[in-house]
Amino acid sequence: MSAEINSDSFRENVLAVIKEIQVELKKLKTIKRDVVKKSTKKKTSKRRTARKTVKRKTAKRRTVAKRRTARKTVKRKTAKRRTKPKRIAARRR
Repeated sequence: MSAEINSDSFRENVLAVIKEIQVELKKLKTIKRDVVKKSTKKKTSKRRTARKTVKRKTAKRRTVAKRRTARKTVKRKTAKRRTKPKRIAARRR
């Protein structure tokens, strides 16, 4: 019987120690909350501007080839007639 009494008292002691530890843990948690309290003011953080991504151009849709208009023929100018320079009459002796 003494063994049972010892085991019962041991259990009670262990449970009492566990309860004490739990109470201490709760106190520590409340202290932590008080220290790390969230401020009511909103923090003004510097915002980084988002990097602009270069938009890729969409592929052009192929359309039916346009018909080219016929080229107008350019009339050639007639060549100007060269006038022959007058010959100076050679003096005869």
